Amino acid sequence: MPMQPESDEAHISDGRRRKGHERRRRLLAAVMSVIERDGVAAVTQRVVAKEAGLPPSAVTYYYATVDDLLTAALIQVNDWYIDAFASLSADDDRAMEQLAELIAAGGDRNRAHTMAEYELFLMAGRRPDMRAEIARWNQVIDAFTARFTADPLDGTAIAAAIDGLFLRTFTTDGLSTAPEVLAVLKRITRRHPFAPE
Repeated sequence: MPMQPESDEAHISDGRRRKGHERRRRLLAAVMSVIERDGVAAVTQRVVAKEAGLPPSAVTYYYATVDDLLTAALIQVNDWYIDAFASLSADDDRAMEQLAELIAAGGDRNRAHTMAEYELFLMAGRRPDMRAEIARWNQVIDAFTARFTADPLDGTAIAAAIDGLFLRTFTTDGLSTAPEVLAVLKRITRRHPFAPE
């Protein structure tokens, strides 16, 4: 039997990769949908498969355990935010405006999704094997705060405020607009913002 031409093999291989990539995307989107609706505790392989419209075997093929699913979902969330921070303007004022828009979006149409993201981060705090993702996030925030202060304590305070703003926008009705968030960011990033007057 003659061998398939290399181009056909490459086409089949690419097709399988695309199918695998699409299935992983659907599964991770399903994980986030389940968390948005019912919380992290509701995530099971069977529930995720049903949400994704895929057979349960598809879940176990790509993610052997529920922990693998949750870890992959957290990494995807982190990747998205890290990319968002990487795309902030080199101009500090514009970067602050963009960050305010990003934070405010979490309390608007994306409230349930932002809450699901936070559930994953809180879960990671209890799981030593997932704390590398928290470290990745902290490094990104620390790099951003370094644009505004060289003082480690001020940097920590600014980072904590940014984390708190994300949390506050989706858990309360306050600070719901980008201008409101921007006003806080401007206050906390001024020179020596916490020094006594």
